[in-house]
Amino acid sequence: MYREHTKIVKIGDRIIGGGNPILIQSMTNTRTEDVEATVAQILRLEQAGCEIVRATVPTMEAAKAFGEIKKRIHIPLVADIHFDYKMAVAAIENGADKIRINPGNIGSREKVASVVSAARERNIPIRVGVNSGSLEKELVEKYHGVTAEGIVESALDKVHIIEELGYDNLVISIKSSDVMMCVKAHEVLAQKTDYPLHVGITESGTLYSGNIKSAAGLGIILYQGIGDTIRVSLTGDPVEEIKSAKLLLRTLGLRKGGIEVVSCPTCGRTKIDLIGLANQVETMAAEFPLDIKVAVMGCAVNGPGEAKEADIGIAGGDGEGLLIKRGEIVRKVPEDKLLATLREELENWEK
Repeated sequence: MYREHTKIVKIGDRIIGGGNPILIQSMTNTRTEDVEATVAQILRLEQAGCEIVRATVPTMEAAKAFGEIKKRIHIPLVADIHFDYKMAVAAIENGADKIRINPGNIGSREKVASVVSAARERNIPIRVGVNSGSLEKELVEKYHGVTAEGIVESALDKVHIIEELGYDNLVISIKSSDVMMCVKAHEVLAQKTDYPLHVGITESGTLYSGNIKSAAGLGIILYQGIGDTIRVSLTGDPVEEIKSAKLLLRTLGLRKGGIEVVSCPTCGRTKIDLIGLANQVETMAAEFPLDIKVAVMGCAVNGPGEAKEADIGIAGGDGEGLLIKRGEIVRKVPEDKLLATLREELENWEK
């Protein structure tokens, strides 16, 4: 298990690496300069379960906003920097808990050294990030195209630059929108370094396609013991990234807590609005910090049996459903009362 042996890195008051729990990240999509909007979004992300949040710093105004944003949030704040080393230094001076840079687009060694010096002074980690889309021309030529090996070499080259400057408080991220290339790159990188790895499938797409690509790629990567922090990158509300990441980690057995909702795919035997009910149950379940399984089943063929395997469940009938609790049928409930009945049970569940 690679993650058991990665270096321990502290980000604000959170610790990653060395076998510590995988932490969930997201990134704001507000203008960082708009403190009110950015804080509001981060607070929503916190409520959803986000543990580290990143914000872009394209302007000096954005860098200065970090100080005020940090006063009003409760999770580590990471500065995303591209091209201008002065933004990185300013973000650090204004309280960034970590910075994300690609030394290749920061410029000269002297500029990178200025960033490293500022990070060292406050002992904050640097995340070295490399994407397949920005792979250097020399490496594209060397490997006859964009390849996993080229991405890894590019990332390690950047890491070595910072190491040569005498700093090793580092996290590495390598990303590609090509799912299997991304998987292979992580497999190669994990054998070449002991720095903690932030994993994600970049530019994965909308809520639908992005979730499928991320589940496929990150599922393979995480199952192999690779990855210390995770982001499910989606085009949409970043809160959806947190929901997806939590479910992915729970599905892989890498995180406990939260209600798991299972539901049948429906068929012609279904006589209640199971699709609508299942969606309502899933939304409602997010409100409860319970480590249980809830089943929402559509008919009497498999429903009762499947529901009995859950901690609590509903098995649909004709305009009604059975409430099943800890394997026992409790009572019949009219269809329009099923959701309210389930809510009452969850509200009174013995933790």
